[in-house]
Formats: sequence, structure tokens, C-alpha cells
Amino acid sequence: MSYSPALSSSFNRTKMRDAAHVCGFSGMCAMCTADCIGSCEIGLSAVRGMEMVYPTTTGENQIASEKTYPVDYSHFNINGRVFGAVGAPLDADKATIYHVNLETEIGTLNPVRLAMPIVLPALIKLNWPDYFGGAAMAGVNAVIGEGAVSKDPTLRYENGKVVHAPKLREMLDAFNRYDRGYGQIVLQVNYDDDAQGVPDYAIRECGAKAIEFKFGQSAKGTQPANLVGSLEDALKKQEQGFLVLPDPSDPAVQDAYKRKACPAFHTYGRLPLWSEEYLLSRIDQLRNMGMTNVYFKMAGFDPEDLEHILRLASKAQVDMVTFDGAGGGSGYSPCKMMNEWCLPTVVMESILYGILKKLRAEELPLPHIAITGGFATEDQIYKALALGAPFVSAVGVCRASMAAAMSAKKIGELIKAGKVPPELARYGNTVDELFSDLPELRGLYGEQANTFSTGAIGVYSYLNRLAYGLRHFAALNRKFDVRYIERRDIFPLTRDALDLLNGTWMK
Repeated sequence: MSYSPALSSSFNRTKMRDAAHVCGFSGMCAMCTADCIGSCEIGLSAVRGMEMVYPTTTGENQIASEKTYPVDYSHFNINGRVFGAVGAPLDADKATIYHVNLETEIGTLNPVRLAMPIVLPALIKLNWPDYFGGAAMAGVNAVIGEGAVSKDPTLRYENGKVVHAPKLREMLDAFNRYDRGYGQIVLQVNYDDDAQGVPDYAIRECGAKAIEFKFGQSAKGTQPANLVGSLEDALKKQEQGFLVLPDPSDPAVQDAYKRKACPAFHTYGRLPLWSEEYLLSRIDQLRNMGMTNVYFKMAGFDPEDLEHILRLASKAQVDMVTFDGAGGGSGYSPCKMMNEWCLPTVVMESILYGILKKLRAEELPLPHIAITGGFATEDQIYKALALGAPFVSAVGVCRASMAAAMSAKKIGELIKAGKVPPELARYGNTVDELFSDLPELRGLYGEQANTFSTGAIGVYSYLNRLAYGLRHFAALNRKFDVRYIERRDIFPLTRDALDLLNGTWMK
């Protein structure tokens, strides 16, 4: 059998002419006919060429891997115990689901409290104001995605450096206005962002306190290629410091463009080729500017690279490294990279456990670790916390949290229009009737909660559901504080899962 999808995809709205008869190896229809209109990936590529490496359906969508992986967290079940109470008195009235403490702390020089062991990884599209606002309400970290300044229509550069991007402050404020002492809003920067002085501008002009350096993500190990529509725009991008190919300043290219014989212009995001020496000095520089916390974002690259990034994070006193495994989502990544690249999240975590155990034996100070890549429910989160214990402090929930932000925003619009869907009408037809966690928010924020957008309430409610579910699993194992979760809290269902626990799956 093939784990990869056939040559049809929601990425590009393609489909198989004969879906019942597909060649498992190639992904093509078993029989190609002379009169086929080319509805599959091959047919569309025959018309659009290199453009089809990337999805055509990004826009107002968030997409993720369509591949079926041979191993994932479903290969484990969660353990349970009936005796004892770790982290609570042996009192049935006090050792309850409601008494499980999910609060945790991350960080090195300036610790950050989280209300639950969850973070919202980098994103800056779709309903980002509610994504960040809901994170603050729930008391967890949220990360503004790379290239954030490009969202500002008033963006200005001087000598290749950002000098005007006030929308960054709006992004930071989307979290900060609801900050209740838990979590933090973090600005992610890629190689180009850093070269263009984005972190410097964000710290000095917008009050940013936390920066995340991006090395990669599970759906996007390379930086994206973005189409540039005209020679004039290509020259402008080049002047701003972006790598543009073909070179729009080349007279031969300009002549070819006039003759309509020039390949399309693209900006190519530079690969993160930071040296260790540069990063160490850069982090010190940003700390001197006012940065209080620094994070790394890393994908499931080669295990040698995983170890390298952890050693670097240890030297730089990085607060937390988020490791992103295959199966997660993206707004804009090569189609096949989303499906066919990167260590699956559970495999990556198994490898990381071995590396972290090795570094601890060397007595290196370790950063806190977050695992992300396809998580959506509390059982998956609990398993990840257990498999990575005691090194994993948090689990990243990105695409699912944005789904909550988008759907709750839409529900709010339907309430205003008097068109509550039948599936929800059984609960009521007003914000108060439908959003059952709103009283909790009033308890935290007072009457201000009555002004909250339904999208942000939706993110809070979704994360609240995850927290409640986690408390059930922790209490099931008689653990009444998240710090007591351990590897014995899960058990393998398959030989693959046993090998993952033993660290032998790739050996």
C-alpha cells in the first residue's frame, strides 16, 4: 500500500478521473485515456507548469498534510491508576479533576507562566486578531508568524531596513490588551526579517519583548517562493532587500520581459544560514535593546541538526525551542513538501527524548521544549506530554486553534444575522446562550467580556475544553499537577509504538 495520497488534492482542487482504480506506486489513474481533460495534478501541471509546486487554494485557507503516516500518537493509549494521589492530599474531596494544576513555567532568564501546557505557534493570516486575543484570555503563548511586516500596507524601508510598520503594534496589542499575567506574545523572524531589522524595529518602536528565530517548520523546510506580478514590483522588492529571480535589474532580463520572453519573477525567501557566532551575538544585542525572551522554531530535520539546535539553544539561554513535526499545517508551502518531508511528530519526539537525555547527562542547561505538528485534541496532547516527559513543557496547537477562531467568528456573524445553524439552535440563538464559557471570561475580565469578539471567545473556549480534557487524563493517572506526567502514563499498542518508547524506531 502507499501512504501517500493519489495525484489529486484539496491544495489545488484536483481530482482523479477514475478514483476507484489508482496505481498505488505513482498515484496516477491506472488507465490514462486520450480524451482526459487533465483534472489531476499532472493535467493541471501540464497547463500551469512550475506554479503547481505550490497550492493554489491558500488565500483564506489554512492547509495541512494529506499523507497517512505509518505511525502516530494513536499507536499509544493512556494509562490509568486507581491508588494514590500525586500532588494532592489523599482526600476524595480534594483530589478531583477540578483540582488538577495545569499551570507551568517556561523560560531561563525571565520565566513566563502558562495557565496550561499549550502554546499557539506562529501564524499571521486569517483571523489572527482573535487567535492572539483568545490565547491571552486562555493564558498561553502565541506567536506572530514570519514576514509579519508584509501585512502592513504602509510598510517602508530605508537602505534595506524596515523603518515604518506600525501594524506590528496592532498585532502585539491583539494579545496585550487581554494579557492577564499568563503567556506572552512572541514575534517570529526568519532570515530575511532579521536582515531587514524587523526585530530591532519591533523592540524599539512597537514594544515587542519576545523574539522567535525560525529555522523551519514541518510543512515548510525551505522558505517560500512568491510570485511578483511585474518588473516594477520586482525592482521594488529587490530594493527592499529581497532575493528576486530572475534578476530584475539585469538589462537582458528587462529586455526579455518587454518581449514577454522572461520567466515569472519570484521573491525567494533566503534559507536560515545563520552562524552560531552570529546568533549568539545577535541574541545578546537584542537583549540589550529590551528583548526579555528568546525562542527558536525548529522542524523535524536530520537528528544531527536537532541536537545542534539544542546545543545552540543551551549556549544562548533560549527560553524554549518549538519542534514541529510532519502532519501539521501551513498557509503557503510546497504541496509535496507538506506531504513528503519531515520526521512525523511522534518519531521526532522519540528522537528528541534521546538527545535531551544525552545532553542532560552532560549537565548542559536545557531550554524548555514544545512539540507541535497536527495536534487537535486533549488525548494527543497528553500523550505528547507523557512521551516527552520530563523534557517537554508544552504542546503547540496551531491550525485547530485557528479553526476555532474562524468558526466562532462565523457563528457570531450568523447570530447577528438571525441565522443560527440548526445544529447550534438547540442551545439558543444569542451569544450568551451559545457561548457557555462566557461567564468564566466575565469572572476574569468583568463587564469587559461583553465586548469580546466571538472569535476570541471561541479560541478561549476551545483551549478551555482541551484543558478540561487534560485534567481528566491527569486525574485518571492520579496526577494532580501537570509536572508529574511521566512516560508510564502511556503504553504502546503496536511494535512501532514500543520502538518509539525505546528509541529504536529508526535504528
